[in-house]
Parts: sequence; structure tokens; C-alpha cells
Amino acid sequence: MTVRDEGKYWTLGRIALATVVVAAIFGVFLLLVKLSSFLLLLFAAAVLGVVFDAIARAICSLVPVGRTLGLGTAVILLLGIFIGALILFGAQLASQFDMIRQNLPNGIEQLQAFLSRAGLGDAANGILEGGKGAFSGVVSKIGTYMLAIGNGLTNLVLVIFGAIFFAADPGLYRRGLLLLVPQGGVKVAGASLDDVRRGLNGWMKGQAISSVVVASLTAAGLALLGVPSAGGLGVIAGLLDVIPMVGPVISGVPAVLLAFTKSPATALWTVVLFLVVQQLQGNFLQPMIQKQAVDVPPAVLLFTVLAAGMLFGLLGVLLAAPLTITIFVLVKRIYVKTILGKNIEV
Repeated sequence: MTVRDEGKYWTLGRIALATVVVAAIFGVFLLLVKLSSFLLLLFAAAVLGVVFDAIARAICSLVPVGRTLGLGTAVILLLGIFIGALILFGAQLASQFDMIRQNLPNGIEQLQAFLSRAGLGDAANGILEGGKGAFSGVVSKIGTYMLAIGNGLTNLVLVIFGAIFFAADPGLYRRGLLLLVPQGGVKVAGASLDDVRRGLNGWMKGQAISSVVVASLTAAGLALLGVPSAGGLGVIAGLLDVIPMVGPVISGVPAVLLAFTKSPATALWTVVLFLVVQQLQGNFLQPMIQKQAVDVPPAVLLFTVLAAGMLFGLLGVLLAAPLTITIFVLVKRIYVKTILGKNIEV
């Protein structure tokens, strides 16, 4: 048997090598699955680090200060705004959210009465009754969630400190990542990292504007309609605006239920208000965000949110939009433009 013929057969050594390679790939896959939550926190720190870096760059361009002072100012500015908002509006929001908790069961009862008068049958009423019981159960067990809240706060602190470290010297981590790339792919990898940074930076600027506008319009509209806890519901709408597609629907549910405590007509006008605000968000604010960041197709964004929620839970849903932008940019730069050689604009 010649050497050429030997290459056509699986020898014992080749079988052993193939087994080791398959086992190593499977082991790495299992490790990534086990570390999925950690990797998401790492990604969240990187996203927040991009925010700190962008603000620090803006401060250094406006004021002749060093990088360290600019970054410290950016961190203090963001944390100061966050803590100041909690101090100024914390008590008011707490009372409004407490009002939401107290009035939601009454709103469900009003909705049940309306459905009965409309002749929609017992099925819809049964669903609402189940939702009422589920909500009451969640409220009664609020103490059991304190440990989860504590873990969440701990993770938040870790993310903030990680973001500060990333933003303090982004070039260090960039060079470290590029050292892991073969020499022939360093240029493409560097361009990909720059694309991701610009996309996330633009998305966060646009999203901040969108959330503020949605919260303000929702709160003002609900106040004019006389819906209880208009301010708290506006804050909920602004916060959930970060979640593409699904967030506006979730934020509208408690508002409509509370509106039923006033009258069915108020609930109907509340639905109209949310439709108008979301049309504004979808037709004006969202295109502005996509223009500043990445023009991700809406269907891709929707199914990414669903997939991230199924795989990673709430944290995955919260990070679905920046994660989608990152993957979308990398696919276009590395696969479509570099590997396939198609002339596209990233």
C-alpha cells in the first residue's frame, strides 16, 4: 500500500484524533452554555463601556481635560443622573406603582363587566380571572423575589465596574482581542470592532431620545385622560421602549386595565393613545435610531427578541437589541463582505 493509498483510510491514530477534536468542540459548546449568563453580563459591561467611552470622548473634545478626568466625569455624570432621579422621583414613583398594584384588580373586574355586557362569553372572563389571580399571587410573594433583586443589584455593580475598566483603556482590550486573530484577519477584525462600536454608540443615542419622548407623551396623554398613576405608567412605557416590538405591548396592558377603573370609554381612548404613540415611535423615532445605528430588518429584530428571551430570560430580552446589532454588523462585515466578497456598505 502506497503512502497515497494510506491517506484514504481511517487509521487508529486518525480515529483517536477525530474523537479528541469532536470531544473538545462539544466540551467548548457545553462550557459556553454554562457561561451564557456570564457572557451576557460581559456583553452588557462592554455596551455600557461604549456609553462611558462616547461621553468621555465628547467631554474631552469640549473641555481640554485628560482622558482619565473625562472618563471620571462621564461616570459621575451618568451615576449622578441615575441616583438623582431616584432621590427626586423615587417616593412619587413608589406611590404610583403602589396605586397600580391596588387598582389593577379593580380594573380587571371592570373589564370583566364590560366583556359580559359585550356578550363575549365566559371564556374571556375566565382568562381575566386567571390573570387577576396570577397578579395577586405575584404581589403576595413579592418578598420571595428580594434575593433575586439582590443578585441583580450585585450583577449591576459588577457590570458598572467592568464598563469603567473597559472604557478606561479600550485600546488595551482591542489589542488583546486582535492578538487572538490570525495575522491575515487582523484588518477585518479591527474594522469589525470599529463597526460594532459605531453601531452601538448610535443606537444608544437614538434609543435614549426615543425612551424620553415615549415616556413624556404617554404620561402626558394618560394624565389628560385622567388615568391613575399616569407618571408611573409613562416611566414604564419609556423603560420598556428599550425592548423592541414586545415592550410597547407589555407597557400598554396595565394602562388599559387602570383606565377601566374610570370607564370603558377611557380604556378605549387609552388604547388609541398607545397606538398613536407607538406609530410615532415606529415611523419616526425607530427609523431615526436605525439611521444612527444599523438598519436591522424588523422581522430579524422581533425573532431575535423572542429567541433571546427563550434562551437567556429577562437579561436576554433587555440586551436583544444591542446583541442583534452586534451580530448583524459582524455578519455583514466578516461573512458577506469579506468571505463572500460582495460589495456592500456596512
